Amino acid sequence: MKVELDRARCTGLGICESLASDFFEIADDGSLLVLKDEVTDADLMEVEEAIAGCPTEALRLKKEEAGDE
Repeated sequence: MKVELDRARCTGLGICESLASDFFEIADDGSLLVLKDEVTDADLMEVEEAIAGCPTEALRLKKEEAGDE
């Protein structure tokens, strides 16, 4: 699974960073950095919580299809 970011929706509140700091970081300019976009089963719950916590719905998970690798 991969994390997808809709930059037009992201306001840089940092909720995702506080819930999944290995995946998300707010840069000095207030923009969101996706540190890792590949989500393993071990990290799935943490990333799902961060996505659910995003008030602007700027984040989502996309299942990788065969050939996307």
